[in-house]
Parts: sequence; structure tokens; C-alpha cells
Amino acid sequence: MAAIGVALSCSCLRPGVWLLKPGAHTMSSLGLHTAARCAAKDYYEVLILGGGAGGISMSARMKRKVGAENVAVVEPSKTHYYQPLWTLVGAGAKQLETSARPTESVMPKGVEWIKSRVMALDPDKNCIRLENDIKVSYKYLIIALGISLHYEKIKGLPEGFHHPKIGSNYSVHTVEKTWKALQDFKEGNAIFTFPNTPVKCAGAPQKIMYLSEAYWRKTGKRPKANILFNTSLGVIFGVKKYADALTEIIKERNITVNYKRNLVEVRADKQEAVFENLDKPGVTEVHQYEMLHVTPPMGPPDVLINSPVSDEIGWVDVNKETLQHKKYPNVFGIGDCTNLPTSKTAAAVAAQSGVLDKTISLVMKNQLPTKKYDGYTSCPLVTGYNKVILAEFDYNAQPLETFPIDQSKERITMYHMKADMMPFLYWNALLKGYWGGPAPIRKLMHLGLK
Repeated sequence: MAAIGVALSCSCLRPGVWLLKPGAHTMSSLGLHTAARCAAKDYYEVLILGGGAGGISMSARMKRKVGAENVAVVEPSKTHYYQPLWTLVGAGAKQLETSARPTESVMPKGVEWIKSRVMALDPDKNCIRLENDIKVSYKYLIIALGISLHYEKIKGLPEGFHHPKIGSNYSVHTVEKTWKALQDFKEGNAIFTFPNTPVKCAGAPQKIMYLSEAYWRKTGKRPKANILFNTSLGVIFGVKKYADALTEIIKERNITVNYKRNLVEVRADKQEAVFENLDKPGVTEVHQYEMLHVTPPMGPPDVLINSPVSDEIGWVDVNKETLQHKKYPNVFGIGDCTNLPTSKTAAAVAAQSGVLDKTISLVMKNQLPTKKYDGYTSCPLVTGYNKVILAEFDYNAQPLETFPIDQSKERITMYHMKADMMPFLYWNALLKGYWGGPAPIRKLMHLGLK
């Protein structure tokens, strides 16, 4: 059980992604929950915005705390995706359909599912506004709206995805295009990008690069591939222990890393990618590509920008230890939409959910929160079709490893945990509100020393 939640990373904090539109939903005859196009009531004790990993996990926990009839989740998407699997889908190791389930099947029984979009938040009046100007009030609000993808901020996208040779593992609409481009590769530059914004699962842009390199070695195309990782960052990874290990892999596999390079335009008809040199503002470089994997710019959802609950950028402004809002004591945040200074992953959500559960319990009793979130997050760095470096770390970018081994080493066991065990545990433990991160297991594995 030590593995549970350890590698639940690369977040699935929003079920809907680029161009995914909400549609009419047919209720299951099983009656798994109460669903409504609009709110059946105008007040809930606990109102949760977002039906991704954070929202569903907290709805399950809140159901056990205040009763299903007093909890509602606002979520327009009819499909919930386990997005960590898309790294393997883009490399042909998993099928896209295995990452998807109907939202109704993950919604806790009896909890009301409000199939609408949040249009505005008014925390001073303890209410939100939905589509059609419908208002819903609450006693406690949990914001779990995830992060938004912005392909449109790159000139030539998203329309460029209609051309071959280009894909992106971050969208349900483009992840299979990555696999097609990988298979169709003949000879030339294979370019993998990292944007100049916060992203969810910061390891994912290079995971597909390592998998692509392994695939071309297996198929005999590697000598014809010039692999480039063009990243806006100045380091390969934010935690030195794992960065050192990745640097060695990059050297061994003859991969070129170009730091401080931000993708600003894609000329898909010419198979050209234009990058800005961040060290020389205004200076651009044009690269021809035979394959291009795009990691899009990301940011807070539009509804949070200039919202009373958000900081100056648009992230929900919460206490980094308790996840309680800094101004509104009955408002809380979890996951990618918050300004917590840690990597945005589903593993982080797991750890945050356990802390937030205890925080809300004490607030409901008019007591001060005592449980503290240490910034725990995890990223299983897939470096091949049977290899993973399991990175785990805290707010201080210091390793916070679960197992009493050197996790900076590539291991087959960690790959199978990522590829086979984690999807099962995601659906059956995290989303049901039964997993709050590996801290107790870590303490046991290290004989109480961590």
C-alpha cells in the first residue's frame, strides 16, 4: 500500500480540456447521484466548484462529514479524465479510452451534480453565479477549478494541429496526434517544448521526449533523429537530486537541451517552430521539425481572474499550510487553481485533500486549523517504456521520498506502479476520498525518521 498516491501525479484536476464542450447528459438508471442542469436548491452547506480530482475527492469527504444532500459540485463536463495516463497514450503504451469515465460514475452517490459553469464568485455575500444568472449560496466553499490551457497564445495554434507531425499530450483532442507523429517520424528534428508559464505536471513535457527516443531506438530510427528539448526554464528540473539524474540520461541519449527558449509561433504548413530567446527579448529562432510536441501556456481559469478570491495573477489566494483562504475563512482552495508554491500534480491534490479535510472539520467547530501541508508533490519521471524515476519533494524543493531506496535511479518497479497500479488507485482511492497522501506510509517505511 506504500505506493498509493505516491505517483498520483501529473494532475487530472479538471475533467474538461481544450475544446471539450458540455453536452446533454443521460441519467443512469442506477441513480448514482442527483444530477441537475441547474441547481435543484439555492443553498448548500458545502459547495464545490470543479469536478476534477480535487473536487471529486473533497465531495466524497464532505459527504461523509455533512451528508450527501448538503453537498453540491458544479461541473459542466460529462467526462472525467485520468490525465496522468496521457503521457503513455501519446507514446502508444496505453489507449485513450482507458483514461475516461462518465462524470456521473465518479460523483459520490447522493451528492448533487450541478451541470453548469461558474460565471462569478461573490464571497462577500457567500454566493456564486452560474449560467443563466442563477445564484447559489453556501456556508462553505471549496474551489477546485484546475488550470486552463492556452494553445491560442501560440501563433498558429490550435489550428496547426490539423496538420501532421504535431501533437500535444495535454489535450484529449491532440494526445493521439502525438502517437501518430511519433510513428510517422522519418528523419530530422524532433522538438519538445516547455512554456514560459506555470504548468500542471512539469515533468510531462520531457517524459514524452524520453519515450520517443526509446521508441526510435527500438524501431531503428534513432540515428536519424535530432532530439531537442526547448524549454523556457533555466534548469532541467527544479529539484537538484533528480535534475542531476536526468542530466546524465540526457547526456547518455545524446539529447540537446536549449534553455530559455519559449515557443511563440508554429507554422505547421511549413513544419517550422519559432522560439523567443528569453535571455535576448525580441530575438527569435526558427527551427524546422519532423515532429513537434507542444506543451501549451497555462493559467488560472477566466472566472478567477480579477475575482475577490484570487491573487493579482488569478490564482486562489490560500494559506499554504491550511489551504484556507487568506481573507474569507469559509472559503478554501485545492489543486492547480491555487497559488500554493508547489508543483501542480494529482499527488499534490491527494496530500492537500487530507489536510483540507482536517482544516474544514476544525473550522466547522469554530476552531483554528492545526494540520499543516508541507508542499508534498510527486512526479514519476518516465524515462523509457519500462523505467521511471520517482521524484517526490516538498515546498523547499527537497526530496521527500516514500521508499527507503534512492528514488533518483531508474526502476522497472516504479514504471509498473505508474502505468498499472496508479490508475486503479486513482479511481478507487483518491476520488473516493480515502487517500490523503503517503506521509503515514513514509513514516513507517523510514522507521519514523521522516
